[in-house]
Amino acid sequence: MSGMSYDRLVMSQLVLREPDLTALRFLFQAVSNEYRLRILNLLRKGSRNVSGISEALELEQTVVSHNLKCLTFCGLVSVQQLGKERLYSLNKETVEPLLVASDRHIARFASNLRTCECLER
Repeated sequence: MSGMSYDRLVMSQLVLREPDLTALRFLFQAVSNEYRLRILNLLRKGSRNVSGISEALELEQTVVSHNLKCLTFCGLVSVQQLGKERLYSLNKETVEPLLVASDRHIARFASNLRTCECLER
């Protein structure tokens, strides 16, 4: 890569290649799901197991487990095995800044999204 870090190389590209566009589409699909977004938001407060997430969000454990599988596959959440328990954590390196940037974007440029009637709810 001629001395340029991967991050700088990717950021310097003006147009994403098709495989990267596909991956980006899947990433945005993962976070556009209401349950997965609620799980990510909850994990901002700290790590939890499936039953803790299920109770806090008032969702069936199977729904939570299914969505955690997707979030883990996408690298948005990590899982740590502690004996028989699996503890899920937000990817603080990339997801927390993404959520902060999204919060900032909505507050500054798109507060109308809070009452949007154009997009599917």
